[in-house]
Amino acid sequence: MKYDAVVIGGGHNGLTAAAYLARAGRKTLVLERRHVLGGAAVTEEVFPGFRFSVCSYVVSLLRPEIIRDLDLPRHGLEILPLDGTFTPMPNGDYLWRVNDHAKTRREIARHSRLDAEAYDEYGKAMVEMARFVKPILNMTPPDPMSLDPRELMKLLFMGRRFRALNDVDRYNQVQLMTMSAVDFLDQWFETDVLKATMSASGIIGTFLGVRSPGTAYVLLHHYMGEIDGAFRSWGFARGGTGAISDAIASAAREAGVEIRVRSPVARIRVKDGHTTGVVLANGDEIAADLVLSSVDPNLTFLKFIDAKELPGEFLDEVRRYKFRGSSGKVNLALDALPAFRCLPGDGPHLRGALSISPSVDYLERAYDQAKYGEFSRRPYIDMVIPTLTDPSVAPPGKHILSCFVQYAPYKLASGTWDDEREAFGDTVIDTIAEYAPNIRDIILHRQVLTPLDLEREFGLTEGNIFQGELTLEQLFFARPVPGWAQYNTPVRNLWMCGSATHPGGGIMGAPGRNAALRILGHRS
Repeated sequence: MKYDAVVIGGGHNGLTAAAYLARAGRKTLVLERRHVLGGAAVTEEVFPGFRFSVCSYVVSLLRPEIIRDLDLPRHGLEILPLDGTFTPMPNGDYLWRVNDHAKTRREIARHSRLDAEAYDEYGKAMVEMARFVKPILNMTPPDPMSLDPRELMKLLFMGRRFRALNDVDRYNQVQLMTMSAVDFLDQWFETDVLKATMSASGIIGTFLGVRSPGTAYVLLHHYMGEIDGAFRSWGFARGGTGAISDAIASAAREAGVEIRVRSPVARIRVKDGHTTGVVLANGDEIAADLVLSSVDPNLTFLKFIDAKELPGEFLDEVRRYKFRGSSGKVNLALDALPAFRCLPGDGPHLRGALSISPSVDYLERAYDQAKYGEFSRRPYIDMVIPTLTDPSVAPPGKHILSCFVQYAPYKLASGTWDDEREAFGDTVIDTIAEYAPNIRDIILHRQVLTPLDLEREFGLTEGNIFQGELTLEQLFFARPVPGWAQYNTPVRNLWMCGSATHPGGGIMGAPGRNAALRILGHRS
């Protein structure tokens, strides 16, 4: 049987691309290596009765166009709001920002009246920046070296949008693309814990510190999320993040997509410079007019394709592409809720994100250790307790604590991650215990995922959650490789549709949608 298109990888981007192709009448097959769909956006019952969002754990960036086009609520998608961020402090105080702007303003005023005033202006400025960038998320990046009028028009569109900004917004946009998160926030705020917690968004998925240039853009990247049109809104998917992938898969199947799990790809077939299909690990050959890869460039070009089929300069660029995984994940099954020393009890502060980011220096010291090949002994930890919003993912009266951790460098200076995995997990527990002393007494089970585990189990090279760092030299028309940022590749009819393409990582779906629409336009 021959397919119009075969998609490698059943993550949310691959499923999104497949759904759009099938809706346009293309006979499409999705091949997923694991036993479950979703890639990093997956829900699994790791321990009996506890259903973890094993990797990605919150949603915000999922494009509303995809939700609308695929009618995902009809396929079971339900987003539950995540209310704010709670940051405990070593001195017994805390910072608690919530979705209610007036309450947050009063909370910030407890620490600094000047910062409370600045928070209004900062919020307005970031919304304007997000609005400027938002249309770019759905663009196929232009080729700045092309003389094609269509490419020039895209560049002109961007130039006109930038010119339409007022002077202050233009200045802010330039700063966001070049400055560190801390340097940018220093212009607005004086409260250390506020700057630390906000700047932490700028280091997620990067091997950079909060004082490293370029992290201000990553901060903006996470600020662009929206739920029901509200910027900077975050939430849980009922049933875990795998429910997002399942909803997209349901929409894809309804459109006619065939999906196979436990079907690892061993090789992409190439003949006379164009792809003819794929070969599975069991030797089965699948013929297709198009192949779309939602896995990263390392796997796509250095593992699945013989080097002789690709230009040498292109391969050199692929080998230079930076992954530098720096994140780990610790998932805990709890018998009760953690009790924070600074605000005891089971209050609403536990329903949002819980951020171990007490100061800018704390975060920078965590990065300093990682620079020298050590996992941070006092790491940045972003935690959520999804069971307070969605009790269905754990047995009655029990809870889940999901901990995203930085820094955990893929390359350790000494030892291996197989040797250090449990020590890393212990470090995370010890750090949490400094703020919530009862944590050790209430843990029933724990799952520790290092960057090596993310690579082995989920196919994320070096454990990078974005399939490559979101650094300035790897964005827009340079992602993943300069000259090949329009989802096509040097192999004809082979396309990329994962997070390694524009606009990058997160549970967004935009790479998959953009790639499919580009293919449909290219072939129409």
